[in-house]
Amino acid sequence: MSSWDFQVAKADLRQTRIAPVDLPALADGQARLAIERFALTANNITYAVFGDQMRYWDFFPGPEGWGRVPVWGHARVEASNHPDLAVGQRFYGYYPMSTHLTVTPRKTRTGFADAAPHRADLPPVYNQYQVVGAASPAEDYQALLRPLFITGFLIEDFLDENDLFGARSVVLTSASSKTAISLAFQLKQRGKARVVGLTSARNTAFVEGLGCYDQVVAYDAVATAPIETPVVVVDFAGDPPLLKAVHERFGETLAYSCRVGGAHWEAERVSGPLPGPRPVFFFAPDRIRKRAADWGPGGLDQRHDAAWVPFAADAPRWLRVIEGVGPEAMGQAYARVVDGMAGPDEGHVLSPLA
Repeated sequence: MSSWDFQVAKADLRQTRIAPVDLPALADGQARLAIERFALTANNITYAVFGDQMRYWDFFPGPEGWGRVPVWGHARVEASNHPDLAVGQRFYGYYPMSTHLTVTPRKTRTGFADAAPHRADLPPVYNQYQVVGAASPAEDYQALLRPLFITGFLIEDFLDENDLFGARSVVLTSASSKTAISLAFQLKQRGKARVVGLTSARNTAFVEGLGCYDQVVAYDAVATAPIETPVVVVDFAGDPPLLKAVHERFGETLAYSCRVGGAHWEAERVSGPLPGPRPVFFFAPDRIRKRAADWGPGGLDQRHDAAWVPFAADAPRWLRVIEGVGPEAMGQAYARVVDGMAGPDEGHVLSPLA
């Protein structure tokens, strides 16, 4: 089986299958990329949870009832009918959990954008592919953390632009998640408020050891822990009862409530309005469009890259790469991540083919 898709049932994210695929002949202007390695984190499960609502399933369509979960990683050009893409070139970007991806490239300053018709009205940030050189160990950390880091970077920028809404503490749920860590790292460097991490009892020691939180609070201590107010909460957990507990704890001293992810995607729902401000969903592509316009060509990349360098340098201290090769390893890693069993210090990097 030389080419295949890892497919997930949209109605049951634990149900998966390996589906062989035939690679079609390339049309003029197309290229086929062989996917080398990609990262799998809880962020990718969030893509699946919001697959219909946020149209993540639309990037790489699957058969009826089945989805191809988007991931970030590296691929090389295997065949090309496009003048700007040569066989052997490598690109970092957004891929399906598959062996191959056929694209319709449009040359850009840093690589290409996929101009396939079905991607035309989807957020452009996900259609960009960056040319890269020879493979290196640093690529694994790029695939694992860079897509999450940019979300943290954009949230920190948004909060700073609004002067933290007057808050003295910024409270992050799911504080052991990689996106939360990236935000905490940048908030700590900025130093304008105390950075408070909420996490499970099993992850408390890990979060404390990161060094980017001023205070770490276990979930069962939310109601009583001494946390300086006013507060901004950034909710990465997507756990309605937890968010309700935070709102009830802080009430009118809650200056802003920001919803981001869904690490606890199976948490029970709650009914009725929450005390304090209404939670506002943060959608990174909207912020990217705003800052691209504010800062002009290259401005966003320049600021992001400057912030990324120290974070990437620190990552090997707390994140270990766990490699897997082939469909069986992919299935095992996916099951571990979708069930929330992956440790916060684990980073799964998978290769579809040996």
